[in-house]
Amino acid sequence: MKKNYSDIPAKPSVQVLERMFVLIDVLASREEAISLKEISEKTGLHPSTTHRILNDLAIGRFVDRPESGSYRLGMRLLELGNLVKARLSVRDAAMAPMRQLHKLIQQPVNLSVRQGDEIVYIERAYSERSGMQVVRAIGGHAPLHLTSTGKLFLAADDPQRVRAYATRTGLPGHTRNSITQLPMLERELGKARQYGIARDNEELELGVRCMAAGVFDDQGQLVAGLSISAPADRLDDSWLPKLQNTAGEISHALGFLEGQRTAFNGPINN
Repeated sequence: MKKNYSDIPAKPSVQVLERMFVLIDVLASREEAISLKEISEKTGLHPSTTHRILNDLAIGRFVDRPESGSYRLGMRLLELGNLVKARLSVRDAAMAPMRQLHKLIQQPVNLSVRQGDEIVYIERAYSERSGMQVVRAIGGHAPLHLTSTGKLFLAADDPQRVRAYATRTGLPGHTRNSITQLPMLERELGKARQYGIARDNEELELGVRCMAAGVFDDQGQLVAGLSISAPADRLDDSWLPKLQNTAGEISHALGFLEGQRTAFNGPINN
């Protein structure tokens, strides 16, 4: 049975979560750091309880301790807030251009963002007529080095961070075409920086090839990748200008200006 919104509890069922929310609200009410004593007084929580929960929040970087006994909101909240903002604004700007691109090429068009060492699919435009047996579901994820959009994000990183990614993940492969060696990945990322596009040559899924172009915000930061997926024998390079123009249209809607500097050397079309 489908749950109605009226069935959802008005407050958390777990008491410690309710207390965490109250503490965060108190910290959000002040720009400067607040003492443990004042936080305890404002929330009505015992100082020892307040101290224990705030310390746990500090471990997760949701709370900072600029000085002993004082607390303020942490940078992790800013990071998560920016991630949510980017997803929502990019998705809103991308939906209509994505649908138009799909009408032109009749193949799945995907919008993805980076989350840690993976890309996450946040929107798609496709139809059953595309002939694709596998369509990435919204919310699905995949390793950066095995996807066209993921390679764009790695290409935007400096070489040291790319090496750290390779060490951290071990560059696992999914198919016989997967890139699992750092030198080969670095060459692939060099092409992405030069041309502003990246490809997946059956590296994530046999029988499926993809190409991606970057979506940039008003600061010239790569915030998403727009990709076309197609059966391996049907991906057509003539779609590339259409893909780049669509990615440029979305970027323009986010405030990106033609000629603005990005992490890539290649031209970015608007």
